Amino acid sequence: MARKRKGVPIHGWLVLDKPKGLSSAAAVARVRRALGAEKAGHGGTLDPLATGVLPIALGEGTKTVAYVMAGAKRYRFTVRWGQARDSDDAEGRVTAESPVRPDKAAIEHALGGFIGEVVQVPPVYSAIKVDGRRAYELARADLAPELAPRRVMIERLALLSVPDRDHAVFEAISGKGAYMRSLARDLALRLGTVGHVALLRRIAVGPFHEAQAISLEQLETLGHSAAALGRVLPVETALDDIPALALTEDEASRLRRGQSVALIKRSDLARVEGLAADGIVCATHGGKPVALTRYAAGELRPVRVLHL
Repeated sequence: MARKRKGVPIHGWLVLDKPKGLSSAAAVARVRRALGAEKAGHGGTLDPLATGVLPIALGEGTKTVAYVMAGAKRYRFTVRWGQARDSDDAEGRVTAESPVRPDKAAIEHALGGFIGEVVQVPPVYSAIKVDGRRAYELARADLAPELAPRRVMIERLALLSVPDRDHAVFEAISGKGAYMRSLARDLALRLGTVGHVALLRRIAVGPFHEAQAISLEQLETLGHSAAALGRVLPVETALDDIPALALTEDEASRLRRGQSVALIKRSDLARVEGLAADGIVCATHGGKPVALTRYAAGELRPVRVLHL
């Protein structure tokens, strides 16, 4: 007999302002306990050093995690010049030092080389799997792996301030898989010095931003209350960028049973106008999402059915 999952079914998204020093997995566990939720996951890892927006998926919201993780991320971070660390952040061991401190003009001149599609080598202290093990596990065991370079998208990189000669503050918007620690490390090298991330805050992920976020302390104070549940956003919040299509009750029932819905009649032409072939569509009924589907060959094929 399957073990009964503890907790109550809560469906949606909660935007957590993750505190410094806590892993994303630990943050999810504490949110789940605070709400008494049956099931929870997160929409994109934040380093323990980092603070800011950590979207927590609850219940059926976990089926939409991939769409949040694929969204753009906005960060604000501080680079410490003159010190390289093995983790590329302030928690690591110093591995190199340099007396060079770039000025504002030099920094701004270098930024253009890091905007657009760039090649990054992820930090060795990262959650990337190597032969079934996390890279950070290997690094902690003095078996730091050589990670392969990857192409990532940096949509925006701007210098916000230079508070002193040792530090510079930046804001970046990136796509999936980009590391601000790698960006800081590579920017420092381009400027003829070394560096690491001293402070890192994520201020937005996809449709979620820091104005919506609640602190862990505040959430735990609210506990299992209506006020806490009032901070949970609908599942469909994560699907803002996905086309939606309203269905009849019969069509919705077919999708809930895992069956495809044909949309080939003349009366369907206006409904499907603008839908991309082989594209993902959020099928709805009564204003609520029924399933994530793929539109292909004139029919909606269920990808993930949402039981809301």
